[in-house]
Amino acid sequence: MELNQRFRGYLPVVVDFETGGFDAVNNPLLEVACVMLDWEEDQLVIDQHHAWSVDPFKGSNIDPASLKVTGIDVDDPMRGAQDEKLVLGDFFKLIRTAMKRHRCQRAILVAHNASFDQGFLNAACARAELKRNPFHPFTTLDTATLAALAYGHTVLSEACRRANLEFDASKAHNAAYDADRTAELFCNIVNTWGDATGLPG
Repeated sequence: MELNQRFRGYLPVVVDFETGGFDAVNNPLLEVACVMLDWEEDQLVIDQHHAWSVDPFKGSNIDPASLKVTGIDVDDPMRGAQDEKLVLGDFFKLIRTAMKRHRCQRAILVAHNASFDQGFLNAACARAELKRNPFHPFTTLDTATLAALAYGHTVLSEACRRANLEFDASKAHNAAYDADRTAELFCNIVNTWGDATGLPG
């Protein structure tokens, strides 16, 4: 079996965003991270990690409470932040390359509380007037829901603990770290399900 066969022709891409609040229209993206996956010997595995810092879009509102949680200093030049349209262009190019490699017809967003990330992604695409979003427009794979089924908990840190996966709370609320932990959790659930049912992954 190949990756495209396991997910009905979709390429699963694990995503995490750090934002300037909870309002996808008015609060900006501040960090974008993704983890690309692969299929090896009937197991889902992590392949590549990518992350970008994003400049708040003009006119956006940033909730100070969000910055306190994430620790992001939006004025720090060392962030190397880029315009969100450029970031999304690089992000989507990366996904389309992987889609071609795995012969997938579309990408599917995998995230912890996926509706949050999908909402911010769709709002950013609308602002940037990007018409060719490679992700399925409404279907996602939500690890919070999957973790509730598999481990009886929806919080990422506790779900990882119950799955015997490392989680360092001091590194949380960083898009790259949270995407990595979400990817490990997703692979664990998919692979454990396969072992339990006798199905690949």
